[in-house]
Amino acid sequence: MNLALADIRHRLGRFLMTCFGLSLLMAVALAMVGIYQGVVAEALALSRSLRADLWVVEQGTRGPFAESSRIPGDVRAIVARVPGVAEAGAITLRTAEAKAPQGILRMQVIGHEPGRPGGPSAIEAGRGLGGARFEMVVDARARLPLGATVELGGDRYRVVGLTRGLVASGGDPLAFVHLRDSQDLQFKLTPPAARRALAAGAGAGSTDTVNAVVARLHADADPDAVAETIRRWKHLAALTDAEQGEILTRSVVQRARVQLGMFTVVLLFVSAVIIALIIYTMTMDKLREIATLKLIGAPDRTIVGLVLQQALILGGAGYLTATAVVFASRGLFPRAVALGPAEIAMMAGVIGLICLFGSLVSIRAALAIEPQQALGG
Repeated sequence: MNLALADIRHRLGRFLMTCFGLSLLMAVALAMVGIYQGVVAEALALSRSLRADLWVVEQGTRGPFAESSRIPGDVRAIVARVPGVAEAGAITLRTAEAKAPQGILRMQVIGHEPGRPGGPSAIEAGRGLGGARFEMVVDARARLPLGATVELGGDRYRVVGLTRGLVASGGDPLAFVHLRDSQDLQFKLTPPAARRALAAGAGAGSTDTVNAVVARLHADADPDAVAETIRRWKHLAALTDAEQGEILTRSVVQRARVQLGMFTVVLLFVSAVIIALIIYTMTMDKLREIATLKLIGAPDRTIVGLVLQQALILGGAGYLTATAVVFASRGLFPRAVALGPAEIAMMAGVIGLICLFGSLVSIRAALAIEPQQALGG
């Protein structure tokens, strides 16, 4: 007979309630791990979707994600002729608020040239941008159906395609529009501002400006060597895809990562304390049963096995329930909850260690119980 299982069957209702309460705590900790990984995945989502080997930006800046970058639109043609570059495309990036059918929608607008690098790598529904202006491809996170009309910058855009998992580092959905539309939205002055600029002798300004040029290289090209060639031009800077990823994860979302990491550590510490208290309470509730086992000559390993097995069963059942709860509800979270086999296995190991060390105090208390207590009133 397995004493741990027999005791669980004897107090099944109480054990299930304890598992459920503990699983909710574990679910919060597991969700925090997923959100932590999701912040990194979201920060790199656009970079990975563009599949750019090189980012060409304004001299003295670290790219459009970290700070403002403006370069002339004709830089794309110049970069496309650099040895090693297979193709290049100009892009603009701007965070904007649009009037959608469901209300005000905040999104990051990406302007690109269809047929050149800069657009989404995959369309989940609908199609990509065509020849007509004022079309939009938006991520499903925006909850806009195909054919929906969005008002942006005084113009009305029609949703012709949907992507999946393309969001900005702040969690806003990405919207792709024609480069010309995005340039007008970002750089074109309003009529009053244009008149003031002309009166001041500054001119109305050109909208043939972009935030970055993304380039894809030939298979045998060295990204660092091509980047160094572009850096020789004093008005431009070049970042490899690895350097851009480092900026996104170590600069743009660093504070969010540290904050989430600290919350996760605190939650795991709280979980360890609560699990230890639950195991200790369960052990003390069996004080007379343990004393009886000692009285009839049960060895210490039987008592240790009883406490340890119950602790691991409690942790395992709670963790399985927590995993099911998180996967069933992660679509409701406003940020991505990225949980893969590695994260699930890592958390399982952490919970197992917590249960193991949390049961040590209870095991010590159980072994200290005197057999005579079984005869007490």
